[in-house]
Amino acid sequence: MHASATNNKRVILLTGASGQVGFELARSLQGLGAVVAVDRARMDLSDLDQVRRVVREVRPQLIVNPAAYTAVDAAEGDVDTAMRVNAQAPGVLAEEAARIGAKLVHYSTDYVFDGTKGEPYAEDDAPNPLNVYGCSKLAGEAAIAAGAKGYLIFRTSWVYGLRGKNFLLTMLHLGAKRDELRVVDDQIGAPTWSATIAAMSSHVLAQAIGAGDQDWDAWWERHQGIYHLTAASETSWHGFAEAIFEMCGQERRPVVTRILGTEYATPAARPSSSRLSNDKLAYAFGLRAPHWRDALQSCLAGR
Repeated sequence: MHASATNNKRVILLTGASGQVGFELARSLQGLGAVVAVDRARMDLSDLDQVRRVVREVRPQLIVNPAAYTAVDAAEGDVDTAMRVNAQAPGVLAEEAARIGAKLVHYSTDYVFDGTKGEPYAEDDAPNPLNVYGCSKLAGEAAIAAGAKGYLIFRTSWVYGLRGKNFLLTMLHLGAKRDELRVVDDQIGAPTWSATIAAMSSHVLAQAIGAGDQDWDAWWERHQGIYHLTAASETSWHGFAEAIFEMCGQERRPVVTRILGTEYATPAARPSSSRLSNDKLAYAFGLRAPHWRDALQSCLAGR
């Protein structure tokens, strides 16, 4: 049985429920089904046996997987864990989903690209990750494509919010203590609020559920694939930092100095331009994300 008799009883297994995106999804998915939200304590993606066990216990019609190993620099020295969480675990989720007729939603990253394209990347552009994190996420995409029967992969970028570890919180923390912050100005992307990702994902899934039980499988066959999902427009890390301090309302505001990426050495190489085109998402689902500045304003208003 692919779906229950009534849409609101459709069981949705949500991983990473205490993470940036997972926390927002736990709220935005309400009303679309019976959400079983699990965090790392209940389902640790580095434990593949546990991943299988939880899926078999819950028997969902839909798995939504925002959980990931996201420590980009740490991944350079922890390849095994990054690959297990970001590549092997999604593969297991895809296999288990296919076994019970469930569909899978997964999140990937702009870091699957090398940043050398002069314009925003489309979904079918050739990936060429520069770091272990990007390689692990690309391998996860491939594992899902090979194993799932009905999936959506949303690639996003520069994710931030008011919880977890992210650039926004780092800037607010450092900005309260330092007079000057040196921030990279030659890497371009779209800062994307975790709540935007969750809201747009839920809009897409509402369309799937709106197709009804009879057309559930057909909807997934028609829409299966990779979609880019980021905030509109673009900026540099420096531009993002400037906007944070401009909008955050803190009296004390540090000077934000532009530097080159080569001046801020990190274990993992970063793409110089990881702009993603959202045209496919707009065409398929009629959805456009807000401008990154508008989303940042909304995020900071919630502090």
